[in-house]
Amino acid sequence: MPLRVDQLSLGPIGTNCYVVRSELGAEEAVVVDPSGDAAELRLALAGFGTRCAAILVTHGHWDHLVGVGDLAAGTGAPVHMPEGERALLERPGELAPAGSGYPAHVPEVTLVGGETIDVAGIAFEVLAVPGHSPAHLAYYAQGCLFSGDVLFAGSVGRTDLPGSDWDTLIGSIRMLVERLPAETVVYPGHGPITTLGDELARNPFLAELRAERTA
Repeated sequence: MPLRVDQLSLGPIGTNCYVVRSELGAEEAVVVDPSGDAAELRLALAGFGTRCAAILVTHGHWDHLVGVGDLAAGTGAPVHMPEGERALLERPGELAPAGSGYPAHVPEVTLVGGETIDVAGIAFEVLAVPGHSPAHLAYYAQGCLFSGDVLFAGSVGRTDLPGSDWDTLIGSIRMLVERLPAETVVYPGHGPITTLGDELARNPFLAELRAERTA
């Protein structure tokens, strides 16, 4: 049975947050990248008839962390995030851009990739996908890939930021298209959902990968 995924565009730059349930009506949900006001998120969860059992963070850029601390404090849900980027949540006053204004939180679980997380009746495979940020993670479960800012519909993550690298990013996307089925649904950090197959076929930034597969 496919997962039930609700997409919310939140925060000052419309970052995607996902409420993920094993099925419609499930009592527990996982929130991926709570990127907006935690009170708004809790109202949404109540409207769905579910509660937050865990928070998954793809990477440490401020727009993906805006609601993490407050949602964790309000729900008691453990925060899972990349080990290599935990400082961005723990010390936002030192490391986050001025004016981003999100509360500090010490993540309960840190990850490096290769783990499996069992939460809310869902087993998520944790995939290391650096390139947009040094320790970026993606979460895969039941044909759904929560890609953060690695891969978008028609685009890819920026590599002009500190710690980013184009060759590393393309290597991460290469790993995804080789490892996961083409019909995998991609839930990105910004913009509409897509599939791995559609992006490999048409994304202008993946011409290098298409050439490799036809060589």
